[in-house]
Amino acid sequence: MVSEVKTAKDGATAALSPTPTADALPRRFADFATVPEALEYAARGVRGLNFHDPRGTLTRPYPFSELREDALKQAYRLIAAGVKPEDRIALIAETVPEFAALFFGVIYAGAWPVPLPLPTSFGGRESYIDQLRVQLQSCDPLMLVYPAELSDFAGEAAAQCGIRGIDWQSFAETEAPAAPLPEAKPDDIAYLQYSSGSTRFPHGVAITHHALLNNLAAHSHGMELVDTDRCVSWLPWYHDMGLVGCFLSPVANQVSTDYLKTEDFARRPLAWLDLISRNKGTTLSYSPTFGYDICARRMSSQTKASDRFDLSRWRVAGNGADMIRPDVMQSFVDAFADAGFKASAFLPSYGLAEATLAVSIMPPGEGIQVELVEETQLSGSQADNDDRPQRFRAIVNCGRPVRDMEVEIREEDGTPLPERAIGKVWCRGPSVMVGYFRDQDATDACMADGWLDTGDMGYMSDGYVYIVGRAKDMIIINGKNHWPQDIEWAVEQLPGFKAGDIAAFAITTPGGEETPAVLVQCRTSDDSERSRLRDDIRERVRSITGMNCVVELVPPRTLPRTSSGKLSRAKARNLYLAGEIKPYSIAA
Repeated sequence: MVSEVKTAKDGATAALSPTPTADALPRRFADFATVPEALEYAARGVRGLNFHDPRGTLTRPYPFSELREDALKQAYRLIAAGVKPEDRIALIAETVPEFAALFFGVIYAGAWPVPLPLPTSFGGRESYIDQLRVQLQSCDPLMLVYPAELSDFAGEAAAQCGIRGIDWQSFAETEAPAAPLPEAKPDDIAYLQYSSGSTRFPHGVAITHHALLNNLAAHSHGMELVDTDRCVSWLPWYHDMGLVGCFLSPVANQVSTDYLKTEDFARRPLAWLDLISRNKGTTLSYSPTFGYDICARRMSSQTKASDRFDLSRWRVAGNGADMIRPDVMQSFVDAFADAGFKASAFLPSYGLAEATLAVSIMPPGEGIQVELVEETQLSGSQADNDDRPQRFRAIVNCGRPVRDMEVEIREEDGTPLPERAIGKVWCRGPSVMVGYFRDQDATDACMADGWLDTGDMGYMSDGYVYIVGRAKDMIIINGKNHWPQDIEWAVEQLPGFKAGDIAAFAITTPGGEETPAVLVQCRTSDDSERSRLRDDIRERVRSITGMNCVVELVPPRTLPRTSSGKLSRAKARNLYLAGEIKPYSIAA
């Protein structure tokens, strides 16, 4: 795609062309010792990053060669500002060239970049400042660098922490005298990554150069990356899938990539598919389930997708970062099959920041595969004595462990479990973190002998990994286990609700009894309709759990999200119990 822009000098038009998909430079698949070595090699070619406006119009092609030049200048500025090796430099991770250059510049200077989130639409100014403040206190940076438009927010957070805050436009105007650069070593820490849920108790994941490049090489191997691949992404750079999978991987594997900002995707989701369609070489793009869901919902049943989109070259439609919903994936196929999208393009995966990114990846071309698992197996309980029929949940195959990664399923006491037995998912490999920054207790709580307790529950079957849910989210009442996803998905089947409208968790009633609570975002203002909805929801939950539950209807956009847009059940529970979530009152 070629864009035309007006030059400031004479008003004439000048063509902007994206960086090429093809390159005479032989591709290397992240087989480098350090991050600077990876960028130095990529800069010898013509590929690069490409930034687009909300409508998908190219605004800035950014070849890797230019990224390298800018990163070196930023490194000199940082050193001139007193930055030393192992200092932390916090960066607000906006999807723009300035962040890219600063991220690599910090690494060139021997310091550790710490990407931090942008504000979300789910909280106000004070909640964002508070989130930044606790993360800044955790990583103890020398400075925070941010976009000028966030000076009021980020500057306040920096001031509260007593650190220097500066917008990157101003920082780019400071002196950049050439200076000797430290030489990175494979076992040096490259960056700190905060998980998307890091708020009150943030954990900075420390990732070495070797860990990062090992995972990127394993990721490209698992996806069977080829020389003609090109990527499109809207994923945020403060989340591991966006930062590692769609920013650092394109550099280390020399893949030209086209970006939409996350907030632009949120406003116009189908712009993502427009960009894939217009950029004829696009073969790779990733999204959590909710991204595919919102696109399928935005398509009118009266509109033919083929009139607008061409998705026929999209060979890897990656899926990860949250529970993969087979029904949503099918809806996406139904909506976009006539635009050339193939169900076999879906590539489920499983990973987490503590493993750098990828733990398992489905072999390309195998698509979404599911196993039906009976709910008593999922809950770990024996068959019920009541007359309720057996119920099954479709569990998605998340692929095979990536190269060099081992996966074990274990009992709570650490005893390994056999095939198809559900337990805690543990993994071990070169890309597992060295630990949480300055938090040995938290590190010791999840790591033992090089093995990482992921905190997820799942099982292995014929060498494939199946993820059931987060262990901490499980609702345990009267000795029985219930997955919140099962309750939420059941309520979603009622008319008028969708994924993300419901949060289920356990509470203790005033009478001292444990019971499920279900918060449901409700769009109707009619009291009689709300009363009917409560009854329907209560009956639906009773039908799958055999228990009564507390049903609270809340206004739209009430349920809290992580910075990557996922529902935060733990925060919803805390806010509800603290009285900060205000349910609609029940009419007399």
